[in-house]
Amino acid sequence: MGTTVARMWAMLLAAVTAVTLAGPTTADAATTITIDGTHGGRTFDGIGAISGGGGNSRLLIDYPEPQRGQVLDYLFKPGYGADLQVLKLEIGGDANSTDGSEPSIEHTKGAVNCDGGYEWWLAEQAKARNPNIELYGLAWAAPGWIGGGNFWSQDMVDYLMTWLGCAKQHGLAISFLGGWNERGYDKGWYENLHNTLAAKGYGGVKVVGADSGWEIADDMVSDPTFARSVDIVGAHYPCRGGDGGDAISCGTTSNALATGKQLWASENGSQDINTGTAALIRSITRGYIDAKMTAYLNWPLLAAIYPNLPYSTVGLAVAASPWSGAYRTGKSTWATAQVTQFTKPGWRFIDSASGYLGTSGSYVTLTDGHDYSTIIETSTATAAQQASFTITGGLKTSTAHVWTTSLGSGPDFQHSADVNGTAYSLTLQPNTIYTISTTTGQGKGTAASPAEHGLALPYQDNFDGYANGTEAKYLSDMQGSYEVQPCTGRSGKCLTQMAPVRPIEWQDDSDAFTLIGDQDWGNYTVSADVRLAGAGTVELMGRANAQARPQSHQDAYYFRVSNTGAWSIASGDTTGTLTTLASGTTTALGTNTWHTLAVTFQGSTITGSVDGHQAGSATDGRWTNGQAGVGIVGYATDQFDNLAITPGTGSPARSGPITSGIMGKCAQAGAQVVISDCDGSAAQTWTVRNGTLVNSGQCMDVTGQGTANGTLVELWECNGGSNQQWTQASDGSLRSAQSGKCLDDPGFSTTNGTQLEIWDCNGGSNQRWQLPAA
Repeated sequence: MGTTVARMWAMLLAAVTAVTLAGPTTADAATTITIDGTHGGRTFDGIGAISGGGGNSRLLIDYPEPQRGQVLDYLFKPGYGADLQVLKLEIGGDANSTDGSEPSIEHTKGAVNCDGGYEWWLAEQAKARNPNIELYGLAWAAPGWIGGGNFWSQDMVDYLMTWLGCAKQHGLAISFLGGWNERGYDKGWYENLHNTLAAKGYGGVKVVGADSGWEIADDMVSDPTFARSVDIVGAHYPCRGGDGGDAISCGTTSNALATGKQLWASENGSQDINTGTAALIRSITRGYIDAKMTAYLNWPLLAAIYPNLPYSTVGLAVAASPWSGAYRTGKSTWATAQVTQFTKPGWRFIDSASGYLGTSGSYVTLTDGHDYSTIIETSTATAAQQASFTITGGLKTSTAHVWTTSLGSGPDFQHSADVNGTAYSLTLQPNTIYTISTTTGQGKGTAASPAEHGLALPYQDNFDGYANGTEAKYLSDMQGSYEVQPCTGRSGKCLTQMAPVRPIEWQDDSDAFTLIGDQDWGNYTVSADVRLAGAGTVELMGRANAQARPQSHQDAYYFRVSNTGAWSIASGDTTGTLTTLASGTTTALGTNTWHTLAVTFQGSTITGSVDGHQAGSATDGRWTNGQAGVGIVGYATDQFDNLAITPGTGSPARSGPITSGIMGKCAQAGAQVVISDCDGSAAQTWTVRNGTLVNSGQCMDVTGQGTANGTLVELWECNGGSNQQWTQASDGSLRSAQSGKCLDDPGFSTTNGTQLEIWDCNGGSNQRWQLPAA
């Protein structure tokens, strides 16, 4: 929504265009930028994202059409959305690598399944939309048979060759291959990998080392043989603040530069789809200016994960509701488009036209020798500033197009102006991304998401409708690998846990379990037929809600039964504490025989049964809502069939107003949480769920995880953080689990719209709240 003003500057040989985009017209110190096509810089390798590390794309494949295709278009389709140029794929290893466990292609040595999981499908979809996208494989974990538990082994090199063979079966050419994510490097192993790639006909695959820090460069500069084995030096989170940092500046090392290799931010991001956008664009521009990094790969691609898992709003889009088809893109999608839709891998940077703005902000310029694109970010600026451009050196001097994305509440990815000639100037507003480009073909997708809704009960699946070796709909593996396979001892197909031994893990160990469903489920029964392949214990889970890292830190209830008939009902939480609520002995499950287990959650009563007979019960009101799941204590190839979740009666979730101790006032949701006259509106209807206060799918949140008196309270994406957990004390106060401070109506205000905050608890009526009745 900018305006363009054109004028001729007298006495100049070329046209000069001055452009002012919407906002204040005063500007600080000018920056003069000469874009000279004869000047050099490093070759641009692309902007990409990572599907893996792990399980973060899981739910996308279960989306219905057309919504599934719409999300894929926003990620990969040229001239439509993020238009990604590189897709990094996790090479699954049957173990959790952040938000889930991705299946191996070879759970046991020699038994190869090239059609398992969803990464091949995702890569095929990306290639179908953009045939030029490049693919990159990297392992976080590995099946336990490899190297007797040693990742840096010949087995692992052979495993990667098998994975490349699977890629070939799917018609996918892999351009880049890494070692072990964030676990350092072994020189001999990398040399072996390099030589084996050449010997097996994969000499064109470039090796990235070490997907950790810059330390690998130290050995590369001192060891020429090793240096020849690594084509690209890839570091993770090389900008200020590291994982999830602000990226105000970026860094590398003298040895990394001395290798002469391309330097990549081979994993970066870990940021919310909206609030992380400024750091994303700074990592791209300042990553090159400060550290000569020529590729940026965002972690993750998207959050197609259940919202009770860590990082549930991190990536370029969120797709957490496959049964409703609801999804959303974020500003990070459009910040990415400000680069990808105007460049291509193989273009080169112009170093003399890349740098820092005179006041605050940064810019980089790239060219293919004819077209050019300059990407500017003013994320740290507080006032408008002027930039003047001169175009020379054989570059196009015809119309260049200006596109903008606001880093605040303004519009995303707008064609805001055009400039012409060999010289022009722009007034750059703060907190904005600009791209000036002579290229065409850009666009912004128009597909819209349907409304989100919950997964209705009853749910059931007998698994007979799936191909062997595939994952069942909506089941999201947290550890181990659950695939559909022929049943043993009965006809039909079953859900089978495929990892027979503990994998080579990337994060801490846990039992092998998988989750399904809606975190709003309250009273229900989970049942399944089970068959133990050997001595051990199986479990049914319920009311699984917030999960912390590692995955064993799970709010949930567990009904466990062993082959001997020993049973227990236990409660787990995000500290990793497992508390036995009840236990005893029931019918022995034995091995290689089928039995039916069920666990019912009704109010605060939890009842477990075996073959229709009650084993025992427990009373506990800690968890009121959450998903269902099945699991195995440890690792075994046990089977599950006829999984069903049937509704109970009523709902333990409480919904209604949160009324203040100040008569007639209620907490009201909006961009902030405020006090207002009670009116029964949706904005005043809160759901109390496992210590969170939810309105319209978002949680009451202490801003910025603050603990100081006066920190404001807002509505934010539910993420399981302690700043979103509230407990009600006996005096009626609502206390933040993070700080212990109370939800406070400042100054005993009765003015509608007064924003609530936290304050030292003092027993005042402005800190007393009545929650919805049970």
